[in-house]
Amino acid sequence: MAELTIDLTYGSALFEAAKDTGQTARVMEEATEVLGILKQEPGLHTFMNYPAISANEKKAVIEQVFGGKICDLLLHFIYVLIDKRRTGHFEKMIKAYKKMMDQAEGLSYGTVYSVEPLDKERISGLEADISKLFQANVRLENEIDPKLMGGVKVLVEGKIIDMSIRKKFDDLGSQIKLNQGGKI
Repeated sequence: MAELTIDLTYGSALFEAAKDTGQTARVMEEATEVLGILKQEPGLHTFMNYPAISANEKKAVIEQVFGGKICDLLLHFIYVLIDKRRTGHFEKMIKAYKKMMDQAEGLSYGTVYSVEPLDKERISGLEADISKLFQANVRLENEIDPKLMGGVKVLVEGKIIDMSIRKKFDDLGSQIKLNQGGKI
């Protein structure tokens, strides 16, 4: 629970600072690049998190690697994380930042489950329909679920819209039971 609070607190602080300076998109883009570099160079990631190395040494290396390549706001944010020994939380902080950025832009993300991969046109159509329903700008990711038999099931913000054949069969079965007084 404490980790979630740390991630949210720092991610929120970065988002507010970026918003105040009009750099939300830039910070997100550059933070994503930094995360990519840290994944490509695990030695740098280990170095940043190694407790026996002083904060000043870490900052000097970070300055050499990222200085002039990322905005000062993000660079100084990383310095704060080094000083507070929170660099291990950087990825989760950026996820929290992205979520706040998406919310500010009215974006919601969801998943559309189908038996086979959906083409881009079908996903775009579903995004438009679901966006109207939720009154938000919804982006969907397609996942395969062979148990559906056919149709689709959409999950957005904890809500399920089930347009699958299995659901239609279940509804039909329930309707038949009701019409026969619960006897089949």
